[in-house]
Amino acid sequence: MALKDQLQADLKTAMKEKNKVKKSTITMIRAAILQVEKDQKVELEDDQILEIIAKQLKQRRDGLAEFEKAQRDDLIQQAREEITIIESYLPTQLTVDEIKVIVAETIKETGAVDAKDMGKIMSALMPKVKGRADGKLVNQVVRESLA
Repeated sequence: MALKDQLQADLKTAMKEKNKVKKSTITMIRAAILQVEKDQKVELEDDQILEIIAKQLKQRRDGLAEFEKAQRDDLIQQAREEITIIESYLPTQLTVDEIKVIVAETIKETGAVDAKDMGKIMSALMPKVKGRADGKLVNQVVRESLA
């Protein structure tokens, strides 16, 4: 089943179950997809939709950090529920140990020796982990590996 169809089916289910958080989260994801399609005048493929969903996840995580700073318990709980729902549409995320293995292989492939080669490493590495790891985490692991 295509990702768009899955989102539509899940939206219908959430409406029937009267699950407001799931309904609003899926609606926001679908709106972001529709916005990109209208702006670019294209029909998005599943891999492009996954990028949009990953961006939505990053926004929620950033928002969650802000809510925790402000001690807004009501918003913290909602953000956590939204993150769980969004994560269900993404491929399984890589663990830090798995990322370290991929980073080590990429450093070996590129022949990088220090932080000056960071750009070369990241450009070779990101396609390997696309959609399966947060870029900030990958960057941190690369920096630690080069230190």
